[in-house]
Amino acid sequence: MDKPVNMTAKDTIQKISDNICTVIKGQESAIRLLLSAFISGGHVLLEDVPGTGKTTLAKALAKSIDAEYHRVQFTPDLLPTDILGVSIFDQRDHDFRFHRGPVFTNILLADEINRASPRTQSALLEAMGESQVSVDGAKYDLDELFFVIATQNPIEFHGTYPLPEAQMDRFAMRFELGYVNEEQEVEILTEQNTTHPLNIIQACSRRDDIIDLRKELSNIRVSEEIKQYIVEIIRETRSTQGVLNGASPRASLALMKSAQALALTDGMEFVTPDHIQELAIPVIAHRLMLDSQARFSGLTAKGIVSDILKAVVVPV
Repeated sequence: MDKPVNMTAKDTIQKISDNICTVIKGQESAIRLLLSAFISGGHVLLEDVPGTGKTTLAKALAKSIDAEYHRVQFTPDLLPTDILGVSIFDQRDHDFRFHRGPVFTNILLADEINRASPRTQSALLEAMGESQVSVDGAKYDLDELFFVIATQNPIEFHGTYPLPEAQMDRFAMRFELGYVNEEQEVEILTEQNTTHPLNIIQACSRRDDIIDLRKELSNIRVSEEIKQYIVEIIRETRSTQGVLNGASPRASLALMKSAQALALTDGMEFVTPDHIQELAIPVIAHRLMLDSQARFSGLTAKGIVSDILKAVVVPV
């Protein structure tokens, strides 16, 4: 007999989701993915055309949690020290003092991340991968709730720098918001006729609530069959024709942990194949590097992952 579902965790996640939905209309699926990454400790890359609500979604999440939040607008002249911080000589004490940058926060919005130089982009590698930063030979730990939401515009390439593969691999998920339907767009106009919902949204959860949710993940059961299913999907990306570099073991871990978070969201005590299939494309596709012939022939990373899901036997 299955264990009873964790309704407290489910209710907490649903409360946060409902709160975000008061600001972001018609994006329930994107909010579900965002919260799954947040709870599992991964980072998110939102990639979509301007005006679809990427920055608003990040702000709505930050305001829904009573936690510290910083935003960095990435520009070509942004320096690594503008993100990490800098050591400044104190003439009174005759010593250097480290002044912490915006990376020392709970939720960091890296807006238009691909507009910064590769040197500045790489400043986030250690922070995202190890929850610490190294400055002038000293290491500084980040908060255990550290979470990066980065945004980028996929259609405007003038003055931008593509994210390197190592950076892309640090993101647990990449997904798009897309356009809302006609009815929802009319609702957006009506609600913002006098004020923006972001101006009135209130925190509905505490920082400690998220920490507790992350601790709950270890109680979500992942069967050996599901683990094997995850590994088979990931390994198929490494042998598929047209793929230069497949997904790494980091992708396997991200897929398992985000699936546990999704199961927690659904109030379940175990991960199902449906959770894996729902997350496979946002977790895996952005990690694949296709060769030029595959790209010219019209193949896409999303299409490849979709074909792999159809080919790999689903555990019963």
